[in-house]
Amino acid sequence: MSLNLIIVALLFTAVSGLPGLMLSRASLWSQRIAVACMCLGSLAGLIGAGLGLYNPMTTAVSFPWPAMGDSLIGVDALSAFFLVPIFLMGGLGSIYGLGYWPQRRYPRTGKRLHVFWGGLVAGMALLVISKHAIAFLFGWEAMALSAFFLVSLEDHRPECRKAGLIYLMATHIGTLTLFGLFVCWRWATGSYGLHPVANDALSLSVMNGIFFLALLAFSLKAGVMPIHFWLPGAHTQAPSHVSAILSGVVLKMGIYGLLRILSLLPNPPATWGGLLLVLGAVSGLFGVVFALGQHDLKRLLAYHSVENIGIILMGMGLAMLGRSFNHPEWVVLGMAGCLLHVWNHSFFKSLLFFGAGSVVHATGTRQIDRLGGLAKPMPWTAAMFLVGAVAICGLPPLNGFISEWFVFLGFLRAGTTIGTSGSAVMIGAPILAMIGALAVACFVKVYGAVFLGTARTSGAAHAHEAPFSMRGPMLFLAAACAVIGLAPVLLSPILDAVIANFSGATEASRLSLTSVAPLKIISAISIWLLVCILALWLFLYLIGRVRHRGLTWDCGYAQPTSRMQYTASSFAQMIVSMFSWILRPRGGQQQVSGAFPKPAGMHTHVDDVVLDRVIVPGFHDLEQRFGWFRRFQQGLTQNYMLYILITVILMLSTLIPFKEIFAFLIAR
Repeated sequence: MSLNLIIVALLFTAVSGLPGLMLSRASLWSQRIAVACMCLGSLAGLIGAGLGLYNPMTTAVSFPWPAMGDSLIGVDALSAFFLVPIFLMGGLGSIYGLGYWPQRRYPRTGKRLHVFWGGLVAGMALLVISKHAIAFLFGWEAMALSAFFLVSLEDHRPECRKAGLIYLMATHIGTLTLFGLFVCWRWATGSYGLHPVANDALSLSVMNGIFFLALLAFSLKAGVMPIHFWLPGAHTQAPSHVSAILSGVVLKMGIYGLLRILSLLPNPPATWGGLLLVLGAVSGLFGVVFALGQHDLKRLLAYHSVENIGIILMGMGLAMLGRSFNHPEWVVLGMAGCLLHVWNHSFFKSLLFFGAGSVVHATGTRQIDRLGGLAKPMPWTAAMFLVGAVAICGLPPLNGFISEWFVFLGFLRAGTTIGTSGSAVMIGAPILAMIGALAVACFVKVYGAVFLGTARTSGAAHAHEAPFSMRGPMLFLAAACAVIGLAPVLLSPILDAVIANFSGATEASRLSLTSVAPLKIISAISIWLLVCILALWLFLYLIGRVRHRGLTWDCGYAQPTSRMQYTASSFAQMIVSMFSWILRPRGGQQQVSGAFPKPAGMHTHVDDVVLDRVIVPGFHDLEQRFGWFRRFQQGLTQNYMLYILITVILMLSTLIPFKEIFAFLIAR
């Protein structure tokens, strides 16, 4: 039943945008039909995934396709877990698009968006339920190409075309690496089927080769630093609900692929877990540092995706080290944090991108320093963005705290283990704490500059609240963040099933999450904290009704203006200067001098450490070094005919028996 519902959902989502192609560009029914099909497919998929989670029995179906041999699609606990954000965001994002990207306002791109949105959701669902390498690659390529067309939807803008091209190059590097991975898998196991390998069936060198190919391919998709270079541009230039599904779901396909391969390989060496832990720490720390230096709201959120992928990898690394050193407690806490943060990041990051889309929809700009004071004209958006900001910072009582707390608790438990392994793993705890502190600083900057104070431009001054079709999905995601934060014990059976599926532990030998983490106590503390917050808010609201209200951050001035407020640049200047050795900010501030100084300002820009400082300069240098080769490509047909003739002669020359001729001449 579970697999049948998921297949129906996959078909509904895949064809959701096709009926609209037969209608006119200005027709509202084109978008309505696409949204209706997507919502029906998402509902069926969520029910199927829920059945797969609460009844974690692996079911599979074989199709009579000779090219695939033992081709299978199936649903187990790990597949069902990742299907939830796929179908949830597929449905919510399409509803959000009714207000954000209406067909009548965007007649040129609306139909394309619906077609490739459905292709993206269906491709991700297919790769998640694939039990065969070729079926996996079909889903992977459908996802990759659909995401490319969604990123470059506004292809009349040069920056959008550039972001799409960079994404396409990166994703196909990952695809080529997957080809190598599955060829090695076929050579080592004798099959393209993605089934667990028996102990001692593979040598350590073969397992290392498979692991490093998987790590490269899936880390590129997940946006792990330093191969994250495609991510900031793609998230920034895509429509906001596309950015939400890219960050909230598409990145997690890299995490799913890595977890799937790791679950199939037995006896992992400690090197794998240590490498995952280091990559996670680097991505988490430097992701949030680069986010602090951004002034584009969506680009800032994109770097926070790198940060949260780092946190997920830290949990995965802890779990892998637990498997290597035979510490089941590390496995449970690490995988619980890793898996739950997959869901949590899907929820709060999609919520934040939806909030950013509402801001762009109302003001027409993504520049943080051109906004301000939006909490008054946009109270719903401000409240929902605040929920997402608190959740992404890992603060109680919301869901981000729970998953990060699992990983943090795992690091602390590792520190109590006798031996150097536990002491080394415990180093992750202060790194995770630093990531959380920097995230708080970043979102204090963002929320203060965007929603508090007074408007800095006319666009912000005339902002309006988003329509209900945009606010509804935000409210749903905010409620999901609150439910997980207040009642994490509800997810304990689900996480236990997925952890057992990953580690291969038997019913008798595995630990339950409730036995290593006091979830009921955490729920009680979270509920008590929420009650205190609501009581404080009610008290301040009642006091505010009788007191005089003034401008935010007026600093005692009688006639304050928006120029007297903190900007995002000035607020983060101190922290950015602390990390200037990696950020290398360009620009600066003009000096104020004299009794009657001229107007001065401050502006900084932080380039991406890989794309702007390594890849682009490297290609420019390569172009200059091989500029002489252009003389052979002048657009003349006769030259190209000559090149073809030379190539044919060279190929024919390979048939000449030079060895025999040389031997004959020597004999003479």
